[in-house]
Amino acid sequence: LQSVEKSFGRHKAVNNVNLRICQGEFISLLGPSGCGKTTLLRLIGGFERPDSGHILLDQQRINDWVPQKIPVNTVFQNYALFPHLSVFENLAFGLKAEGVSRAELRRRVLTMLQTVQLENLSDRRPEELSGGQQQRVALARALVKQPKILLLDEPLNALDARLRQQMQRELKQLQRTTGITFIFVTHDQDEALSLSDRVVVMRAGELVQVGSPEEIYARPKNEFVAQFVGAINWIHAKPDVTGSIRVGAFVSKVQKSVTPNCEGKVRIGVRPEHLRINVSKSSEGIDARVLSQQYKGMFIEVLLELCSGDVVCVSRFNDSAGHSMAYSVGAEVKVHWAPGT
Repeated sequence: LQSVEKSFGRHKAVNNVNLRICQGEFISLLGPSGCGKTTLLRLIGGFERPDSGHILLDQQRINDWVPQKIPVNTVFQNYALFPHLSVFENLAFGLKAEGVSRAELRRRVLTMLQTVQLENLSDRRPEELSGGQQQRVALARALVKQPKILLLDEPLNALDARLRQQMQRELKQLQRTTGITFIFVTHDQDEALSLSDRVVVMRAGELVQVGSPEEIYARPKNEFVAQFVGAINWIHAKPDVTGSIRVGAFVSKVQKSVTPNCEGKVRIGVRPEHLRINVSKSSEGIDARVLSQQYKGMFIEVLLELCSGDVVCVSRFNDSAGHSMAYSVGAEVKVHWAPGT
C-alpha cells in the first residue's frame, strides 16, 4: 500500500497509509473501533476504492479491479454460510462458479475438509453445526479457492472465550499449513500478539506502529501504543541531574533521555509484571500501601498506592501453592523495578 487514503464525507477513514506485507505473513491490524482497520481490509479486497494512493499485488496496481478479479478471499464475522447447502456444497460453491472440473472440485474440497477436521460432517447443514465448526467451514470455504491473501474481519468475535482460544491455535496452524498470507483485523490485543508475525497498530486512520509482537509490547513507540497494547502503570517521577529519575527516596537509571513537564516532572510507564514488592522496610524501593489484591489463578494482582499518589497494579506469577495472598490491605511495602526495565 502506497500513500493510500479513503474518506467518507468529511471523515478520513484511512490517512496516508504506507505498508508492505510479505508473502506467507500473518499480519494483524489492531486498534480501537473506528480506527480504519476494516476500511483498510475492504480496500485491499476491492470492496472500496481508495481516493488516492496505490494498492499493488505482486507489483500490479489493483485499485480499480472488481473484487471477483482480485485473488483474495474474505472471512466475515458472521461467517456468511449458505444455510440451505451442506458443508461440502458450501465449499464447492465458489469452485463451481470458476468452472473447476468435478474430479478436481471433489479432490480439493475433501482435502480442505480433512485440513479443518470436518470430513465426517460434510453432509450437514450450517444450522446443525456448533459455532466453532461453522467457523471452520467459513475458513475452509475461503481457503479451498487457494487465494493469495485471506482477509479476516474479526472472525472469532462470536465465539465464547474457551472456543476462541482453541480457534486461535487452529487458525495459526492453518496459516502455517497453507502458507497463505493472512491479514487479520481485531481489536483484541492478546489475539493480535499471540497470532501475528507482525502487528499494525492503528489510530484515527493512521499507522501508529508496525513491528513484531515483542517490539509492540516491549518497545512501544508512544503513549497510545503503550496504553492500548497491554496493561501499564503511569508513575510520576522527577529527573535527576545524574540522568536518573526519582520517586520519593527511590532512584533509578533510565535508558532514554527524559524531558520534564512544566512542573519539573516526567511520567514513566512500567508494565505490571515488571514491578516487584518487598515487605522489608529496609529494602530499596518506593514507599507504598496495599489497597487490594485479586486472585486470578495463575496470577496475583496487587493494587498499591505509591508515596507519589500514583496507584499502580503489580502482577506476579502465582507459584506459592496456597500461600499466594500474602499482602494484607493497608500494609506498608516497598515496590521497585529491575534495572533496565
